[in-house]
Formats: sequence, C-alpha cells, structure tokens
Amino acid sequence: MKKGRLLPIGLSLAVSLAVVFLDASYLYPKQLSDGEKKIKAFVSILPQAYFVERVGGERVDVSVMVGPGQSPATYEPRPKQMAELGKARLYFRIGVPFENVWMGRISKANPDLKMIDTRCGIKLLSMKSYQHGNDQAQRHHTKEVKDPHIWLSLRLVKIQATNICQALIAEDPSRKGYFEANLRAFLDDLDKLDKEMTEKLRRLSMRKFMVFHPAWAYFARDYGLDQIPVEIEGKQPSAKVLASSIEQAKEEGIKVIFVQKQFSKKSAEAVARAIGGRVVQVDPLARDYMTNMRTIAETFAKVML
Repeated sequence: MKKGRLLPIGLSLAVSLAVVFLDASYLYPKQLSDGEKKIKAFVSILPQAYFVERVGGERVDVSVMVGPGQSPATYEPRPKQMAELGKARLYFRIGVPFENVWMGRISKANPDLKMIDTRCGIKLLSMKSYQHGNDQAQRHHTKEVKDPHIWLSLRLVKIQATNICQALIAEDPSRKGYFEANLRAFLDDLDKLDKEMTEKLRRLSMRKFMVFHPAWAYFARDYGLDQIPVEIEGKQPSAKVLASSIEQAKEEGIKVIFVQKQFSKKSAEAVARAIGGRVVQVDPLARDYMTNMRTIAETFAKVML
C-alpha cells in the first residue's frame, strides 16, 4: 500500500522537475558548445555595449567603435576595426556624427552586415539655435540637425533596448524567451533608477545648468531641467560667444560649468573664472551605464543645490 501511494508522488515530482529544468534551459541556456558561436555585434559608443550585453547576455559578443576618451563627433575607425566588422552580423546605430560618414563604407566592407537603427520609435529633438549677444555673425545655427544623445535618457534607453531585443530575436529566434527575460530585467532596473533620479533631482532649486557641449537635452527634459551650452556643433566658441556665456551665467546665477573629458576644458575654465565658479566633469560615455547615470544624478544634485 505504501509503495502504491509513493509511485504517483515520485512520478509527479519527476515531471515537475523536468518542467522546471526545461524552462530554465529555455530562459538561461547552458554555456555555448565549441561549435556554437555568439552573435558578433558592433555598436558605436560604450553605453550601447552595456545595452546589448544586458539584453543579449552570453549570446552576444559586442565590440565598440568609439573607445574611452574618444569623441563620436570626430572619430575615424581603425583598419583593425574595419577588418573585424567583416565578421560581424549586426551593427547597432544610434545617430552619432561619425556614423553619417562611415556607415556607407562599413556596409560596403560587409554587405551581409545588418544595420539596426536603435532610434526607431524615438522622436528626436532638434539641436537648438543659440545666439550669443546681438552680433548675427556669432550665431551658432543648427537647423535640421537632430540631437543624437538619446542614451542619456533612461526613458529612451527603454525603447533602444526593445529595438535591440527585437533584432537579436530576429537573428536567433530559438532564444526568444532568453532575450525577452533579459529585456524585462533591464527595463525594470531602468524604471527603478529613473524613480530614484527623479526624486533626487526634483529637489534642486537651480533648474538651469551650463555645459560646454550640449549633450544633456534629453536628460534635462526628463527631470525638468534646462541646459545652456557654451559651444554648438563641436566648434570652439569665439571671444564674443564666451563673453555672452559669462553674462548669461551671471544673470542666471550659475556657478558650475559641466564638461566631459572628450572635449577641451579651456573655454569652460575661462567662463568659470569670470563668474567665480568652477568646472565639474561628468562623463556621458562611460560603459558602466547604470552606475554612471546614478553618479551623474548625484553630481548634479550636489553642485546645483
């Protein structure tokens, strides 16, 4: 009698364990076998590598075009990178300036390379035209130029991550569940950090901030801030532009100029000296995206109170 009762229980347990293991192997595949290759992908900038790795997990091998300390505005691919691109299956675009020059050449070097535009579904901001002073010759005109800095908005990164997930599923449909599980976890982390940053930045009494390079429009929009750039389109500001920036900073009560390591600090330092303020460095291109965005929010909250 005891054996008769144990048999169905053991069978039920075996079936349950089999279902669990099958489900786990579907969402979290075993280590790749020797004959199984990862999806070779390229991205333009370091934060994108983090996005693709969060969604693709161990199924992707990601290379970055623009390395640490380099500027996406002036970057030129190295011959070794062009050779590596010949082996890649996916390229995730984001709209930074060097892509406009090089995407055609990259496609010719590897006609089978699939170009994925991660901006799909995002309404891009136009780079504003700024006039410093009354001299028309000093106007920085950026008509029709779209702002590429969409990775600095956690909310827009959610769209980019979804585009990345769709591209990976199209490339490897058998791992659909795995990619989607990774995407859900990433989106959840982004939502949590967004709430944390919203709470941290809503307390700021100063809502305007001055930057050397105008990378922060999407970030500013998310948190009710307003960026005031010193330079536009990567051009060194003239003496009149610097004078106007100094005057505006004084009028707004701004005491901090944010800079990034990819650009010279000389002009920002000149403005800071004139207003009795200081230069603070923030990095919009760090690879450890979540940690970096939290650090940026903490920096803003600390120096703009």
